[in-house]
Amino acid sequence: MPKPELGTVLVTGGSGFVGSALVPKLLAAGHRVRSYDRCLFGDDVLEPWRSNPGLEEIKGDLRDADLVARSLEGVDAVVHLACVSNDPSFDLDPVTGKAVNLDATLSLIDRARSQGVRRFVFASSSSVYGLREEPEITEDLKPEPLTGYSRYKLEAEEYLFGRGGQGFTVTALRPATVCGWARRLRLDLVVNIFATQAYYKKKITLFGGSQKRPNIHIEDIADCYVEFLRYPSDKIHRRAYNVGHGNHTLAELGAIVKEALADPAIEIVSIPTDDKRSYHISSERIRRELGYVASRPIGEAVRALAAAFRSGLVKDALDNPLYYNARALKERCPR
Repeated sequence: MPKPELGTVLVTGGSGFVGSALVPKLLAAGHRVRSYDRCLFGDDVLEPWRSNPGLEEIKGDLRDADLVARSLEGVDAVVHLACVSNDPSFDLDPVTGKAVNLDATLSLIDRARSQGVRRFVFASSSSVYGLREEPEITEDLKPEPLTGYSRYKLEAEEYLFGRGGQGFTVTALRPATVCGWARRLRLDLVVNIFATQAYYKKKITLFGGSQKRPNIHIEDIADCYVEFLRYPSDKIHRRAYNVGHGNHTLAELGAIVKEALADPAIEIVSIPTDDKRSYHISSERIRRELGYVASRPIGEAVRALAAAFRSGLVKDALDNPLYYNARALKERCPR
C-alpha cells in the first residue's frame, strides 16, 4: 500500500460516534492516527486497534490549549469532529457549548495553522441552513442557523475559511444525520431511534410523519472523511459540501426500518404534532465536483444495528444513558 501523502492525522473526537468508525478506516488506509477525545462515553472504544503501532490515543479536553498544542506536533492533517453534539446536548449548557464548539475550535484552527498542519477538515452540520422552503438546499444558499449549535458551526466554518491559505488547505463537510452501528453507539438519532423502538418494542412512534430528514450511513460518512484527505487541495480549498444519502420523510424512514427488520409485527403509529420542522439537503455538489456518492442504503444501517442488538453488543438499549448524548451529559457533567 502506498504511503498517504498526509501521513499523520489528528482526529478530534476519535472515540466518538463517527470517530470510532473513522479511526480504523484511516489506519487501514496507512495513516498514523492520533485520536484526541475526552472519552466521556468510555475509555475502551478504540481498544480493538490498540495493538496497531499507527494509533496513538490522547485523553484530553479540547479547551486544554497546551495539550492541544502538543497533540498537533508532527501532524499533517486534522479531522475535527469533536464538539458538544446536537441541539439538546448543547442546550444543557450553552456556555460550555460555545466554549467547545466555537472558542476551542477557533483556537485549534489557529494552532493547526501555526504548527504547520497542511489540511484541516471540519465536521460542520447540515443544520446550518435552518428551515427552508426551497426544493433543493444547496451550498449556494445563504445559511440561516436557528440554534446556538448550528450558529457556532457556521461561525467556525467562516473562521476556518478565512484562515486558509499558504499551504493550509481548509474544507468543511455538512453531513446529514448519521445512522448505523459503531463501537461508540448513539441511539438518539432518528433512524437509530426508530430501529431501537422497532426491535425492542415492536412499535415505531412518529411525531407527524411528513417532515423530511436527510440521513447517511456511518460507514459512508467515515469513508468520505478518508477521501477528503486524498482530494487535491485546489479541488476542496475553502469549499463546504453537503453529504447525505437522500431525503426521506419520517413516515418513509419508519417504513424502511420495518422492511429492513422484516418483522410484520412491527407497528407504525403517527401522533399529531405542532413541530413541522422539515430538513432536506442536496448532495449534488460533492458528486459533481469530487465524484463522491454515499452508496449504502439506510436499511443496511438498520440491519447492522439489529445484528448488534442480537449479539449482545448493546446493553440495555432503551434506558442506558451511554447511548443518549443529552442524558449522558446530564449525568456525567452536572452543572
